[in-house]
Amino acid sequence: AGGIIGEPLAIHHPEWREQRKTKMTELMVVVGLDREQMTRYPHEFSGGQRQRIGIARALILNPSLIIADEPVSALDVSIQAQILNLMKRLQQDFALTYLLITHDLGVVRHMSDRIAVMYLGKIVELGDAEAVCGRPAHPYTKALISAIPAVDLMSRKEKVILTGEMPSPAAPPSGCPFHPRCPFRIEVCDQQEPVLLQRNPGYWVACHNSEVSINTLQEV
Repeated sequence: AGGIIGEPLAIHHPEWREQRKTKMTELMVVVGLDREQMTRYPHEFSGGQRQRIGIARALILNPSLIIADEPVSALDVSIQAQILNLMKRLQQDFALTYLLITHDLGVVRHMSDRIAVMYLGKIVELGDAEAVCGRPAHPYTKALISAIPAVDLMSRKEKVILTGEMPSPAAPPSGCPFHPRCPFRIEVCDQQEPVLLQRNPGYWVACHNSEVSINTLQEV
């Protein structure tokens, strides 16, 4: 484990031998592992512990930005919560910015200040997390949010049902890539791809149907 954590520092600063060992030990403790576990091998750790080792490795070069691609998708739900809470604490302690990539909307809500929703590799909605989750403007975002189970009957939103299969990113449809599945499509949607435009301060949407997107945003 120690070698895994210290490798980035060994590559970028091979002259820092003594500092490397100290830094490795410090980060083991910071992410919730014991110093004595430094000499263990990866197969001796649980999935959650291995993820903590990965986080320590990411921190050892003192980054300001960490790109986290599905950081908890392979973990049990209880372990996911522990890792996400650890990431939030480390964000405060180390003044980190995360670029979080995930399909899990629960994780998005828990972790994000701003959200970019992508469809076939392109951003279709971008804005403050509270606004995106509470008043989604793009039809695809509306469908995603409406699919989240709601315990409170009063907070349940009208379901947006999508039809058809997702097109191949290698052969996207003409016009708006979402139009074959969109329940709000209009004539221009299959002819021209919408541009990501600012509809409210700090809020961008790529949608031709202004009745769907603008009217929603006016309620934010």
